[in-house]
Amino acid sequence: MHNKIINVDHHHQSREHQILDSCANASILQNCKTYLMGNSKKCRWPFATRLPWVLLFMFCLSGGFIVLNAQPNTDNAYTKPLTEVLGNIEKKYGVKIKFADTMVAGKMVRYADWRYRNDVETTLDNVLSPLDMKVKKEKDKVYKLSYYEYYRWPVEEGWAELDRIAAQYHNRDEWEARKQILKPCILEALQLSPLPASPMSKPIITVKRKMNGYTIENIALEILPGVYINGSLYKPANYKGKIPVVLNPDGHWDKQRYRPDCQYRCAALAKMGAMAFSYDLFAWGESLLQFKSEDHRRSLSMTIQVLGSIRILDYLLSQKDADTNRVAITGGSGAGTHAVLLTALDNRIKLSAPVVSLSSYFYGGCPCESGMPIHDCGNRTDNVEIAAMTAPRPQLLVTDGGDWTDKMPLHDFPYLQKIYGYYNQQGKVENVHLPQETHDFGINKRTAVYNFLAKHLHLNLKAIGDKSGNIDESQIAIEKEEAMYVFGNKGERLPANAIHGFEQLEKVFVNATKRKP
Repeated sequence: MHNKIINVDHHHQSREHQILDSCANASILQNCKTYLMGNSKKCRWPFATRLPWVLLFMFCLSGGFIVLNAQPNTDNAYTKPLTEVLGNIEKKYGVKIKFADTMVAGKMVRYADWRYRNDVETTLDNVLSPLDMKVKKEKDKVYKLSYYEYYRWPVEEGWAELDRIAAQYHNRDEWEARKQILKPCILEALQLSPLPASPMSKPIITVKRKMNGYTIENIALEILPGVYINGSLYKPANYKGKIPVVLNPDGHWDKQRYRPDCQYRCAALAKMGAMAFSYDLFAWGESLLQFKSEDHRRSLSMTIQVLGSIRILDYLLSQKDADTNRVAITGGSGAGTHAVLLTALDNRIKLSAPVVSLSSYFYGGCPCESGMPIHDCGNRTDNVEIAAMTAPRPQLLVTDGGDWTDKMPLHDFPYLQKIYGYYNQQGKVENVHLPQETHDFGINKRTAVYNFLAKHLHLNLKAIGDKSGNIDESQIAIEKEEAMYVFGNKGERLPANAIHGFEQLEKVFVNATKRKP
């Protein structure tokens, strides 16, 4: 320990951090006490040898200032503990800053005394930005500490970025050239160029359940060796010929595809005359038989989800009753982001309806939406430009006043109308904005989707209407979660070749794509 302190002084290393690391060790702190007290039974070192321990103990008790000088100055970069700085800010500006102790433990602010300004918010930004932290204002004089969110921008910055992006093209030809840059780059960023080979295994299908006007069967598809994606396929009880296909990934709400609103949506589409496939995102639902829930927040989940939807589309469009000219996708929240991305990449999808997801100042709060570097493409892009890649195919944006889609009609939607105008198809992009509603896939959002899909897929809207012409979902049965499983109540029917764990997934993916680890 003595030599360590000497080295720190002579080599101008970060003394406060190295000595703090030592103080964090309880046994060393106990040694500090032992040598400070000069306990002859435990230590017979001379005082000169014990002196560094004495100084270290004094440092530990001081709360983190540099040994030999408890006063912040240039020698120690005016360093103070974050807890102390936040306390001082509360007193100086008369505010309350809410935070969990674990968020600030061990964090130090360099040049703390020099970061104060006349207003509290500038001061907080100066203090917290180097720590990748920030505050959210909850109400007057009350702030909550949070971590930096790379995916959430101030509205004005998001708008300015979209304007910068849009300035690169002014007509259809220039826009088409831009798309030719973006699409291959996005696929490469997802590590899906080329696509990995399909396992070509047969789907696993449960017994069909007959409902009032529709049927349901659960299906599992192997998308990589030993990796399965599960869902439920809803179809009309009676139909002739080919029928439309609607993909229904579901977002980050609790229970995902097992939720009533998801069941309502897919059953209603089936009653209207389409086959609707409802499926889990990665590491949700039955995917948890193979992976942990925290694996959903790994960057590769974004890639696996795109690959999964492509495989689902491969399967559904291979069915003899699938109309390949009438293919749609709709999803809410994170699944809305996914719907935007998949439509941009796969021209087999003829129309898209992302719900409570799209914004120029929000890039997706989950790594499954923004974990891979797709937004680096084309000298930076954003989700609204990616949504524009759908043009001139029909697109519905359902937005509300209670999340990051709150200002869609003011800036982002006019941009999309301009892109559709390059094709003289402004009417094919629509926005249903619900300013009094919040972040969900409630009845008003579903109604907007039903109307849009009925118009463009030629579905029978009357099949889910009451005598007054209003949407009526009361004839749809809400099943228990267990009824929607493919692999049994306890996963007992999970195939023997199923892999387990994210490390195995990475190995399988590397092998399937022949990429270097």
